[in-house]
Amino acid sequence: MAPAFRLSLKAKVSDSMSHLMVDFSRERSQLKSLSFLPVPGTPVIDLSQCLVADNCVTVVWSVPGEDAKIEHFDLEYRRTDQEGAPRGREEHPWMVVEGIRGSEYTLRGQRFDTRFMTFRVKACNKAVAGEFSEPVTLETRAFVFKLDSGSSHQNLRVEGLSVEWDSTGGKVLEMKKEMKTRPASPLNSPARSAMMMSPKRTPMARGSRDRFTAESYTVLADTALDCGQHYWEVRFDKDSKAFAAGLALRSLGKFDQLGKTSASWCLHLNNWLQTSFTAKHNNKARSLEGPVPDRLGVHCSYEEGLLSFYNAHTKQLLHTFKTKFTQPVVPAFMVWNGSFSVQTGLQVPSAIKCLQKRNSGTSSSTASLT
Repeated sequence: MAPAFRLSLKAKVSDSMSHLMVDFSRERSQLKSLSFLPVPGTPVIDLSQCLVADNCVTVVWSVPGEDAKIEHFDLEYRRTDQEGAPRGREEHPWMVVEGIRGSEYTLRGQRFDTRFMTFRVKACNKAVAGEFSEPVTLETRAFVFKLDSGSSHQNLRVEGLSVEWDSTGGKVLEMKKEMKTRPASPLNSPARSAMMMSPKRTPMARGSRDRFTAESYTVLADTALDCGQHYWEVRFDKDSKAFAAGLALRSLGKFDQLGKTSASWCLHLNNWLQTSFTAKHNNKARSLEGPVPDRLGVHCSYEEGLLSFYNAHTKQLLHTFKTKFTQPVVPAFMVWNGSFSVQTGLQVPSAIKCLQKRNSGTSSSTASLT
């Protein structure tokens, strides 16, 4: 109001200049017509009403006392592996959701790659924001793994969680490295080098003895399962000549193909010569009916010995293996002339939990494959 006072106040003085008079009557009426917005109260997050499910987090809060002047709320959250108050510099920054009209908010489609998420919220009106609530930490544990590129078949190019068939198999690059380290001699001439790199010649470089080889175009995850329930999804190229996804023991031989030994269970898509979509284990196969989805959901319940495959879009059950896991198992994948990508950090969907509970106690339809 200071500019208004400076423009409107007009001082009056007495004839003898002994008194200075200022009339505040108009300014007083203006001040009385003003309404000042209070600082909003501090919200309180209701931990009992918060929900973590299906890779979504719903946060619910309230503000003590009625405060109709609140215009919106701002929610902040960050990922963490520490439960409770931070004990040092956090690796992940605060993320902000502004302008929430209501006392709850749901974060959807999250990837849970840390054990917890911390939340805090503040109320705002048109003039000012209040204090943040006390932070609340919610557990968001999910199954996270990477692909073990060190043991993958040499014809598979692994980049993060994506895999693509590579007919060269990195052999040309390994030959170039080998030739760079050789001393100069007539045997290492450019002409001879070109002959050595010709596709008609047997490649000189080979993978390590632990790498899958021959026709076992396989890559395993780097994290084993030995308890609990876990879920992950695989998106694959349906035009691949061959593709498989499932579980395997770490003892799976480097020449073994998924589903052809007792150490692996998988769904297998074959587009070579004729198209087939089968469940395979111990060299036994069962044909699956219906269209082939482009994304599979894989669910493992270790203690129950269940390995189930779903259409990741509709959560329709495709097949279930019922067995008894006596050793830790790892996610396993195979591709020939194609590609696929894996999505981890996913919780077991509620639809799958409900279906599993509904089917508990029923006999397995895959007894011949266990």
